[in-house]
Amino acid sequence: MSKLKTHKGAAKRFKITGSGKVKRCKAYRSHLMNHKSQKQKRKLRKEGIMFEGEAIRIRKLLPYS
Repeated sequence: MSKLKTHKGAAKRFKITGSGKVKRCKAYRSHLMNHKSQKQKRKLRKEGIMFEGEAIRIRKLLPYS
């Protein structure tokens, strides 16, 4: 059986934790930050964890993580 290729777009956006969960960066942080509250900006700094159903799809794109 041949090697599986890693989906490079997914590899740049997602990381797999030691316990197998999928980490992601939060959206709405790239620009137009002036009108967002300090509380919202602070919460956007933290990394999010993918829901299990979506994480299964992402793990297939990252076979060697």
